Order: sequence, then C-alpha cells, then structure tokens
Amino acid sequence: MADDKIPMTLLGKKMLEEELKHLMTVERPTIVKAIEVARGHGDLSENADYSAAKERQGFIEGRIQSINGTLARAQVIDPAAIRSSKVVFGATVVLEEPEAGKQITYQIVGVDEADIKSGKIGITSPIARALIGKSAGDEVVVHAPKGQVHYEIVDIQYK
Repeated sequence: MADDKIPMTLLGKKMLEEELKHLMTVERPTIVKAIEVARGHGDLSENADYSAAKERQGFIEGRIQSINGTLARAQVIDPAAIRSSKVVFGATVVLEEPEAGKQITYQIVGVDEADIKSGKIGITSPIARALIGKSAGDEVVVHAPKGQVHYEIVDIQYK
C-alpha cells in the first residue's frame, strides 16, 4: 500500500507545497526559538512553556513528514486536460436534489484539498464515490449520515 498514488489537482499540490514551505521557513524556526527561550526558564520538568513548545514542534515535524510523503506519492491531475463524458477525478459536477428542488456544485478533488464550504469534496467521500463513473442525466443515491439522498447529475465539467 505504500506505493499507492495519491490523486490531487494542480491547485491541491500548490497548496501543499505552500504549507510545507511555511512550516519549514516560518513555523520550524519560530518553535526552535521558543524552545530555547523556555529552556532558559529553568527546571524543564515543571516548565509548561517548554512542554507546549516541544508538543508543537512534534506536530510541525509530523506535518512536514506527512506533506513530504503525500507529495512524493502525488499523482497530479489537471482537470482542464480531462476529456470525459463520465464523472472522474477532477470533475466539477452540477447536481439537482429533486426533493428539495435545489442545485449544488461540487468538484471532486484529493483528500488533502477537500473543503466542503468551497464546494470541493474528497475522492473518498460518500458523494464522490456515488458519482464516479456516472453521466449527465443519471440519478445517484448517496448514503449519507442523514440517510439516503437522491441527486440527478445535471452537468459535468472539467475546468
């Protein structure tokens, strides 16, 4: 499983690279200084600042390793280059919920770049899994936490 490629869009890769750069050039040096300052406060066993700084350092180093691993296994996909009449990774899908009579638009993206508030859903989400391989006009049933939700695919775009 360690060789598994991680699909992501060009934008998703850029966002991860920017986060990595920030962690390495801003966060890491800042936390090293905080640890030095906290060390200067004496007894480390009772030094809350030192403990908090070391914990933050562990988080930063873990996130740096995680991003490096993700980027090393990244399979970058440019949605604008995809030519498909079916829903695949990178698709922007316009759905209609017939019962509610409303339309929603989602783009299927990598797990690290998913952000439901901006209409980006991760490839492993229940709705993305229900949409993959479908065409415009198809009805899909999503097994969501609130129960089954029916959608009709109105349009599929790659941009």
